[in-house]
Amino acid sequence: MEVITEFFSKLGNLEDLIKWGGLTVLIIIVFAETGLLVGFFLPGDSLLITAGLIAAQGFLDIYVLNISLIAAAIIGDQVGYLFGKKTGPKIFKREKSRFFAKDHLVKANHFYEKYGGKAIIYARFVPFARTFAPIVAGVANMNYRKFVSFNIFGGIFWVMSMTLSGYFFGNIPFVKKNFEYVIIGVILLSLLPVIIGYLKHRKESRLNTDESA
Repeated sequence: MEVITEFFSKLGNLEDLIKWGGLTVLIIIVFAETGLLVGFFLPGDSLLITAGLIAAQGFLDIYVLNISLIAAAIIGDQVGYLFGKKTGPKIFKREKSRFFAKDHLVKANHFYEKYGGKAIIYARFVPFARTFAPIVAGVANMNYRKFVSFNIFGGIFWVMSMTLSGYFFGNIPFVKKNFEYVIIGVILLSLLPVIIGYLKHRKESRLNTDESA
């Protein structure tokens, strides 16, 4: 229980979180965010970029980091797909709760309908879709071989593009001198898609309200 409390207390400071939990906590977060319904609120892109920045400081081995997180991302999506296939369409009838964001699931379904199988790759870079797209693919009974190929490519591309961006930027002198500010900037940038999505959702809701009035 104490470990869980410590984890949540450090969740707001990714540098402290990674230095506290190391590779283990990174693997758990990446797996949970891509494979478990309760992982939708966890940091994704910002976590990987920060891990790359910290690896540039020598705290983590960049090769072990990438191999471990790619495996966690791929296995996570696999679990999500199998869960979706087992539950089927009835998951859409499940009520929203503290640990289940039904609206995110519906959005992920629209995302999947729009992009098809490629949504499994694109979803890696979209906060809500990252958790729910594999589940939707399972519910839609997407061809398993096709899913696996998209899953593997998406997992490799997502993890490496994020961690290596942080790693190479982390070796720039300016970044080394202003490390804490850079991490704050990374977190703010990673929140932009969420903020934009929220504002877009509000705008659409207002338009629908005005049309129905």
